[in-house]
Amino acid sequence: MSDNIWGYQPTTGHVPGTDLIGYKVEATDGSIGKVDKHSDDVNSSYLVVDTGVWIFGKHVLLPAGTVRTVDQAERRIYVDLTKEQIKDSPEFDKDKHVGDAGYHEQVGGYYRNHRA
Repeated sequence: MSDNIWGYQPTTGHVPGTDLIGYKVEATDGSIGKVDKHSDDVNSSYLVVDTGVWIFGKHVLLPAGTVRTVDQAERRIYVDLTKEQIKDSPEFDKDKHVGDAGYHEQVGGYYRNHRA
């Protein structure tokens, strides 16, 4: 697995430019929500997942490197994380998320230490 937590692995089946908004997101142990926003930017690819009622409407930022598979036909994204790991992740901060390298380093560091 590549060290770039902010890039999609070539084996995921993700086609850059595909609109992933609305895709369901599956952790290793069940569904966690759906994609609210995403980016294919080189070295800054991510998903913002709306967890709905699962963790009280929290939004989480998932670096693209946590994605295991993108199933275009089923409109599902499978990540190499458990629900608990996602629940315990740093809170998504829409203000820091753009242009704050320190915030991305914090989020990236958390997921580097927790992916399978």
